[in-house]
Amino acid sequence: MRLRVEFTTEPFDLDEAPAHAVVAREVIQSAGLDAVDVGPFGNTVEGGADRVLTAVDSLLRQTLASGATRVSLQVNVIGEEAR
Repeated sequence: MRLRVEFTTEPFDLDEAPAHAVVAREVIQSAGLDAVDVGPFGNTVEGGADRVLTAVDSLLRQTLASGATRVSLQVNVIGEEAR
């Protein structure tokens, strides 16, 4: 199964990326996912279910440990993984 996850971390800081946002970007960019779009107000990643779910677990644990007070995410099934 292929998944698409959209997520944000809070609190926001328009002047400088907070530590939790930097950690989120590092976790996602190093997860080996197929598609990664990281932006200032939202982030989207796609990939196989195992990789995405592993990345989300790491994302939640590390961003909360880095000061995030809220992590919002949406998970969508977008198809079957190519064999």
